[in-house]
Amino acid sequence: MTRIRPRRRLGAPVLLALLVLTAGCADPSSDPRAAGSTASSRAASAKGFCPPPEDILASPSPCISYGWDQRVAENHAYREAQPITAGQRQEAQPRATALAAALQELAAKGTTLDGLRTAAAEALGLEARQIEVQGDFLVPLHDMLVGGGEGRVCVNGAVDSSGHATAEVVGRTVEGTCLPGRGGH
Repeated sequence: MTRIRPRRRLGAPVLLALLVLTAGCADPSSDPRAAGSTASSRAASAKGFCPPPEDILASPSPCISYGWDQRVAENHAYREAQPITAGQRQEAQPRATALAAALQELAAKGTTLDGLRTAAAEALGLEARQIEVQGDFLVPLHDMLVGGGEGRVCVNGAVDSSGHATAEVVGRTVEGTCLPGRGGH
């Protein structure tokens, strides 16, 4: 009778090899528990990423020294409106009033997407294809954003969850839209 031996011997050498390979990977000075480590003193002086001292070639500063909030703000800068003049704002104000009235009328009875685009286009003096829409609640009309404009000037309207409509004159976003992007860049 022949005995079959289990192959446990193969697992032990592989595990031992992995242990040896990974043993030298960690830098003990980067451990925050190490007393007086250079990593903790660097972290206290700069908030952000700083390359190791041997890699410092940039001028005037190689560090990304701004905080998380500033990075998030820069990431969402595409959503910011471009500045417009007081004259541009005043000239477009009658369109904002007309858009708010059109949205308020539609809010009570609801509409279709095409009906919303057509009503907004008529209020703004544009074509329906130039109207941007965000939201999904058409009957009754609520939680919707509508916008359109020419050049740098846009008129954006909103219908809140209670059916109240407002509109404002704003600058076109840096990305080139009237309505701010939803995010996800």
